[in-house]
Amino acid sequence: MSQPVSYSSYLKVEELLALQQPLSDGPEHDETLFIVIHQVYELWFKQLLHELDALERAFAGNDTARALAALKRMLTILKTLVQQVDVLETMTPLSFNAFRARLEASSGFQSAQFRTLEFRLGHKRANLIAHYGADPQGQARLTAALAAPTAWDGFLGYLAAQGCAVPADALARDVTQPLAPHEGVQQVLIGLYRKNEFPAQVCERLVDLDEGLQEWRYRHVKMVERTLGAKMGTGGSAGAEYLKRTLFTPLFPDLWAIRSQL
Repeated sequence: MSQPVSYSSYLKVEELLALQQPLSDGPEHDETLFIVIHQVYELWFKQLLHELDALERAFAGNDTARALAALKRMLTILKTLVQQVDVLETMTPLSFNAFRARLEASSGFQSAQFRTLEFRLGHKRANLIAHYGADPQGQARLTAALAAPTAWDGFLGYLAAQGCAVPADALARDVTQPLAPHEGVQQVLIGLYRKNEFPAQVCERLVDLDEGLQEWRYRHVKMVERTLGAKMGTGGSAGAEYLKRTLFTPLFPDLWAIRSQL
């Protein structure tokens, strides 16, 4: 007879708590914090991808209410990601350096889930896939995400289903390429805003999502600067300097380009 479901068995608590395995001697006190925070990030990235699935289904089903609900949840998760940086910043440069060497070539840049999220939101860079050779599952997810339409492509299809005159070349674009501004799409968006059409609310939530991800990037940059200064990043990356180059790059350029025209 099977055992009844309990809090611990349902959530696999014992298995979860066994996943934090510091490598430093002692181990160093703050290595546990470092592991827990990054494992929690990966769980939130998993949930963001799950909500992105729901958003894409809502766009495909022409379901505005469900699209707004998915975006609301994604935005709330992003705010949680930003708040978690506060916890990580309680770790001083000295405490991080006490175990940093144990990380060897591992780096947050290797998060295949976060890269998959970027790809699915339109920030595609095919050259990055080769960096995930040590993670075959992650590499396969990225390869699939590169070939698949983005959330923005789904949004344009949703607008077309709403009766908007979305340019045909925008609907048939090469989805393996990063999103680029499109004047014809911008004119459609301006018309939505000026008529105060209901899909304009979806536009604003997409702007919120874009801004929320940029806010998380900014906090991540400042945390790395605070911990590493001008040192090379873990795994040989350019550290804070690389992260700075990712700031202020919008996911959905058309939604930002129209601001000066409204």
